[in-house]
Order: sequence, then C-alpha cells, then structure tokens
Amino acid sequence: MQTRNKIFDDISQLMTNAMGVAQGAKDEAETAMKGMMDRWLADRDFVTREEFDAVRAMAQKAREENEALKARLDALEADKG
Repeated sequence: MQTRNKIFDDISQLMTNAMGVAQGAKDEAETAMKGMMDRWLADRDFVTREEFDAVRAMAQKAREENEALKARLDALEADKG
C-alpha cells in the first residue's frame, strides 16, 4: 500500500511540474508575441492612444475657438451693416 501511495505522489508531482513548465512556456510565448507586435506597430508609425487623444482634444479646442471667432465676426458684421 505504501508503494502505491508513493507512485501516486510521484505522478502527482510530475503533473504539477509539467503544469508549471507549460505555464512558464505560455507566459514566455505571450511576452515574445507582445514584443513582436510592439515592434511591428512601432515600425508602422502608428500613434499611441495617448497621442491620438491629445491631438483629438487639440482639434476640439480649435473647433470651439473657430466657432467663437466666427460668432464674433458675425456680430461685428451685423453691427456694421
């Protein structure tokens, strides 16, 4: 009976170790894939989300300023006419 428990313990330990190796390989593959994707995207001159959001905010502010200036011009033209 003692031998049977030892065999089961050994099999259990082997499976645990195999799962650890598989998890490590998965993590390493994910890291490698992420690195490859980051390099690929960087080579394509894509902008980051932060850069996109900053430019969008600048464009929105410029539109609002243009609308305000147009309203002022319209008001000046109305006073003139």
